[in-house]
Amino acid sequence: MDLPDGVRRVALAVEYHGAGFRGFQQQEEGVPTVQSALQAALSQVANEPITIACAGRTDASVHATHQIVHFDTRAQRSAKAWTAGVNANLPSGVSIKWASEVPAAFHARFSARERTYRYIIFNSPFRPALMADQLTWCKEPLAIERMQAGANHLLGEHNFNAFRAAQCQARHPNREIKRIDLARRGDLIVMEITANAFLHHMVRNIAGVLMRVGKGWSEPAWVAEVLASQDRTQAAETAAPYGLYLVHVAYPELFQIPNMPPGPCFLAEKLGDFGR
Repeated sequence: MDLPDGVRRVALAVEYHGAGFRGFQQQEEGVPTVQSALQAALSQVANEPITIACAGRTDASVHATHQIVHFDTRAQRSAKAWTAGVNANLPSGVSIKWASEVPAAFHARFSARERTYRYIIFNSPFRPALMADQLTWCKEPLAIERMQAGANHLLGEHNFNAFRAAQCQARHPNREIKRIDLARRGDLIVMEITANAFLHHMVRNIAGVLMRVGKGWSEPAWVAEVLASQDRTQAAETAAPYGLYLVHVAYPELFQIPNMPPGPCFLAEKLGDFGR
């Protein structure tokens, strides 16, 4: 694929606090979304209309530490100009972490090989007063050993219809989960999950099922039964969006997309560390 003369393709890594937005994808005028905020700020810096594509569209109140987007532009700006200039025009809940010119063959969504989310649960009898919209509160004690045993049934390629939202527009329900690791950090329980791609609400539905297992309301083997049923009504309720973060998108090395700490900032662990 070649771009028109004078047009270049730029990729950005974006961090955002999803609580103030109705999701990533642009909607009707006046609805606050991450995409509309980014496009407005980029258009200011580029001095031309900018439209972006993203690695994965997140729902309302879902966060990202490493969302990848790309756009095409005739504007000639340095990486520093893109980051500093766009950040100066963004609301406080959105920030550009890096910018880089990429080949025309790069596509933020279709070039991605896998995506990683972290789901963070505040496991305490008392609701959090701080960061309440960045954590999912569960007051019942959770046994992460049981949750991990249940999660292991989901590894590999399967039909994930039982973990798919009714409004999901994916063409087929098959996805490959490469890793699910759970760990406790004080009052926090972190689920880190990597797959080639995800269905709508898939991570939150998995989290809901595993929390039911962690509470002792269902056995770990029940997760395999839910998966085999291919029936969404057999699973638990969808977990809240507040604790969900898109933390990493992996691309082929030829695109030279920088690797950065997955975050969020209060978790220092690198990708894969929770499983060690």
